[in-house]
Amino acid sequence: MTNRKVSISHIGFLSPGNYRDDDPVEGLEKTLALLEYGEALGFDGAWVRQRHLEPGISSAAAFLAAATQRTSRIELGTAVIPIGYENPYRLAEDLGTVDVLSRGRLNVGLSAGRPPHLDLIAPLAFDGDWSSYNFSHARVLRFAENLRGNFLGGGDNVITTPFGPKRPRLQPYAKGLIERLWYGGGSLRSGQWAGANGFNLLIGNVTTGEETDDFFVAQARQLASYRSSGGTEKRVALGRVIVPFDSADALTRRRYREYAAGRHARTLSPQGERRTLYARDLVGTSEEILERLFADPLLPAVSELRVELPYEFEEENYRQILEDVVTRIAPELGWVAPDASDKDESGDSLAPPMRQTEISHEHAQTV
Repeated sequence: MTNRKVSISHIGFLSPGNYRDDDPVEGLEKTLALLEYGEALGFDGAWVRQRHLEPGISSAAAFLAAATQRTSRIELGTAVIPIGYENPYRLAEDLGTVDVLSRGRLNVGLSAGRPPHLDLIAPLAFDGDWSSYNFSHARVLRFAENLRGNFLGGGDNVITTPFGPKRPRLQPYAKGLIERLWYGGGSLRSGQWAGANGFNLLIGNVTTGEETDDFFVAQARQLASYRSSGGTEKRVALGRVIVPFDSADALTRRRYREYAAGRHARTLSPQGERRTLYARDLVGTSEEILERLFADPLLPAVSELRVELPYEFEEENYRQILEDVVTRIAPELGWVAPDASDKDESGDSLAPPMRQTEISHEHAQTV
């Protein structure tokens, strides 16, 4: 069944991170356990969203700091952090700390523009008249610049610390994190900007229809814009909602089918003033899903795939989905699990914290 035109060398998953209003710790603990489970299955990456005013992860930095202590090999990522509510300097300190704790496994996905729920959150987050605030890509660039580790103040400027005179720069300096910055692209402009500014690219199952009603045409144009603007040597991760039910019981299979049917209408035409286009959810047997993946015109153009898990399911559903993906689907796409023999006598992995992959070429934040 393997399609030689498809060669996926890196596979990750995006977890919703949901919890009940009256018991957030239960949901957050289950999400941490799911990341551990994904690592044990062999997944290369685990991503989380940052969402505000919802029962989900509102601080990706705090959550992933905990995840660094529960995992040892898998890449950890944010998909995505809306930069609008963040202080670019303080966010760089927080995520630099997370990357150091993870020993270089963090991937930071960002988005710019007016952040969601601005009318409710802005009066609580900002001083003065926030209506004139700049929510452009400039904030993303300021964040990135803070991660470069440049000394501040110029010349031989030093500050007094309990450890003696020190040249000032953002601490901790997370060497290499600047190369693991991603932008959540969903338009021609965002793809072009990400490529021109050296960001890796996250694309998913939501995009903007610009002069076309065809989801795949729109996304292919965005990818081409990214690469032609400087992104040919950077990483691109393609996200799709993938829900195999090979090992699920009959009741769960029916629920999965009903979930997909309830979301099908939105895939038929552009939605809203921004002409948002949605890809169909891939729900069914592994054979059915593989047939549709091999027909996806974007898949041959990338080497990284991100499985986007639906919001509405339970932990046991997520575990079943991930296991079916990694055992029945991923190998048919050319993916090879991390070498289980790369362990020392104690059973600890001898592989580097972040498995290196060969990237030939090539998100939206909402599923």
